[in-house]
Amino acid sequence: MSSNPLEKSDFETKGEVENLDGYPVMAESGANAAQGSFPFEAMNLKVGDRLQAQPPKKVSAERCFVRLIGYCQDLSLLLTTPATANNVRLQLMEGDQLIMRVFSSQNAFGFACDVQRVCKLPYNYLHVSFPKEVQGTVIRKEARVKTKIIVNIRAAPENGKNLTGIISNLSANGALIDGPRKLAEPGETIRLTFRLTLRSIEASLSLLAVVRAAFDDEKLKQSGTSLTHFGVEFVGLVAND
Repeated sequence: MSSNPLEKSDFETKGEVENLDGYPVMAESGANAAQGSFPFEAMNLKVGDRLQAQPPKKVSAERCFVRLIGYCQDLSLLLTTPATANNVRLQLMEGDQLIMRVFSSQNAFGFACDVQRVCKLPYNYLHVSFPKEVQGTVIRKEARVKTKIIVNIRAAPENGKNLTGIISNLSANGALIDGPRKLAEPGETIRLTFRLTLRSIEASLSLLAVVRAAFDDEKLKQSGTSLTHFGVEFVGLVAND
């Protein structure tokens, strides 16, 4: 490990951040967010998982995504070589420090590591030092699960037009909805009506939600769809909901 420690600001998030799929999520307020050191195992990394790598400024100012090839406990990690958005591999050297970030369920983690070996055969990959310290912060109060639930959406005011969307992930506090671009603007309130089956019991929910973010991603752009992602936060939930 190099002498440069991982600073809290290297991974700390405030307000809206992106997970590793590029979707915005809302960070908890600084007063409530649980921050501190975590064991390596807390990241729950698996072969093929995607991590974000921040190279030295002398190499690139761009953060890149890499894949975990594997690791040897307390010795090293094997990562694919970072490349820019234009698929240009970064010219890293042994001893360069990388700041790694990974988003896992409810937490964002960060750790520093040094490039130990740059390998080009049989393909391009890196040996990097095993993290001595992993720092993290709570991003979501509740874990989210991927779903495909049809939802009826009524924009405020309540006499607004009914629209249809898809809930693509869901938590106890909010959801990610794919809906028409004209659905709503950030800050506006909408009503969501959908059916949910839990433990063989079907329930109909009608919830108010505030739109916290509206955004597109590469998959949507390439598909040519007219849909947009909307990150929403439920408001006024009662215990039964």
